[in-house]
Amino acid sequence: MSIPPKKRRSQQERSTETRQRLLDAAVTLMHDHGLAETSTSDIAVAAGVSRGALTHHFESREDLVTGAIEHMLERVIEELRAYSAHVAEGTTSSDELIDYLYRVMSNRLYYVTLEYLPEARHNAAFRQRLVPVVSRWHGALDLIWGELMQRYGMSVEAGRDLLNATMCLIRGMIGQTILRDDPPYYRRLLEFWKASVRAQLSGAETAKSTSTKPLDQDKSQ
Repeated sequence: MSIPPKKRRSQQERSTETRQRLLDAAVTLMHDHGLAETSTSDIAVAAGVSRGALTHHFESREDLVTGAIEHMLERVIEELRAYSAHVAEGTTSSDELIDYLYRVMSNRLYYVTLEYLPEARHNAAFRQRLVPVVSRWHGALDLIWGELMQRYGMSVEAGRDLLNATMCLIRGMIGQTILRDDPPYYRRLLEFWKASVRAQLSGAETAKSTSTKPLDQDKSQ
């Protein structure tokens, strides 16, 4: 039996693959070695492509780094949107959602963020290019969190405050891991925050139940 010949990839497919390899390599090197220690030559070597191929796809180091950050965030956004469908099924608890967000942030995402934030602070063009994709990332966060808040009847404003407080806690914890390797400490903080969130959601649910109770049930006998 003859084996059919392997289908040749188009030029567009090869170009897309090369670009993806460069973006993935840039994210990995930023995480493993830091932005300051990541050169375009290092990225080309890690991606297994020539220097010429790199300059064909990216005009400068800043263009490549910005593209890599966009690439990383877009992937996480896709994951968040997929997870929102799971939350919408009504089986996910606030504890599970907080654990999920901690995993997402600690799986390279926030460590890479710590590398590029100082550059974004001082480089207006760099910051301007990142703002739209970061906004999409926050929109995806709002989507999954909003699904849970709606279930408990919490207002949009209160739910957003609770989300932002959760993310600030998670970012602070992950940043602290750089100098403090203490998993039990972080687990205790997460458990403390989960209990706090549960209490606030329970309060919102109780308030919703009370506000929808028929008036005649509230009249004293």
